[in-house]
Amino acid sequence: MRWEGQRESRNIDDRRGMGPVRSGMGLGLGGIALILVVSFLTGTNPLTLLNMLNGVQEMTVPSVPDSSGPIGAPNDKLGKFASVVLADTEDTWRALLPQMGRAYEDPRMVLFTGAVRSACGTASSAVGPFYCPGDQKVYLDLSFFNEMAQRLGAPGDFAQAYVIAHEIGHHVQNLLGIAEKVTRLQQRASTPERNALSVRMELQADCFAGVWGYHARHNRNLIEPGDFEEGLRAAAAIGDDRLQKMGQGHVQPESWTHGSSEQRMTWLRRGLQSGDPSTCDTFSGGRA
Repeated sequence: MRWEGQRESRNIDDRRGMGPVRSGMGLGLGGIALILVVSFLTGTNPLTLLNMLNGVQEMTVPSVPDSSGPIGAPNDKLGKFASVVLADTEDTWRALLPQMGRAYEDPRMVLFTGAVRSACGTASSAVGPFYCPGDQKVYLDLSFFNEMAQRLGAPGDFAQAYVIAHEIGHHVQNLLGIAEKVTRLQQRASTPERNALSVRMELQADCFAGVWGYHARHNRNLIEPGDFEEGLRAAAAIGDDRLQKMGQGHVQPESWTHGSSEQRMTWLRRGLQSGDPSTCDTFSGGRA
C-alpha cells in the first residue's frame, strides 16, 4: 500500500503500554483456539468467555485503564499505518453514507496492549480487534498483526488494513441501525439462528471492508499490485472452518459465527469489485 505521507486520523488514542502487567494467564493462539472450541460447543459468545476470564485476571492485576478520554496519537510506523487507514476509511464513508440516508459519524480507534476496558466490558487482546457499539470505538492490539502473519499465514499491509476496515464496517452497520435490528432478532432466536445472524453481520462487514478497498484504489491510489490478494488470503485465514480445524480438528458449520473462508473471501471480493455498499446485503436470500 502507498500509505506513507498520507493523512492521519485525529480519532485515534494510543494507549499501548498502559495496560496491566501480563500474568501467567495470557492467551496465545492455543488459548484462542481453546476458547473457540468452548464457544462452538456451548453456543457461548467468545467475547463473553474472554470477559469471564478477564474477570479472573483482574483479581491478580491491579488495574485495566479505561478509554474514556484521548491519550495521544501514535508515533511509531505501525501505529501511524493504523492511523492512516482509519483516516482513509473516514474519507470513504463520509462520502458514501449520506447516499444511504445517514450522515457519517467518525468512530475512534483505541490502540492498546494486553487488555482494555470498553463500554462493552473488559477484553483481553486474545479476543482480537473488536468494535464496541456502546462507545462507537474500535479496539486494536497491534500484536494481532504479528499473529496473522506468523501463526495464520496472512502477512501484508493490506491484510492489516482489511482487519481495520472490517471493524469500521461494524461501525457503519451500527450507524445504519443494522446492528440493533440483528441484536433484537438474536434475543428471541435459538443458538443456531443467533449464529447464522452473526455470520451475516460479519460477512457484511467484510463486504464493507471491500467497499473501502475499492475507493482507496480508485479514488486515492493507495493500492499496489498484490494488495487485494493479501486481503483475500487474510479473509481465508480467519474463516470459521479453518479456525475450527486448527482448534478442534473438525468443522461444525452450525456453530459458525463469522463464516467460512470461502464465504469471507466471496463477500470481501464483492466489495472490492463493486465499491457499492448496496451490493453488501447478506441478509437477503436463503444463504449468505
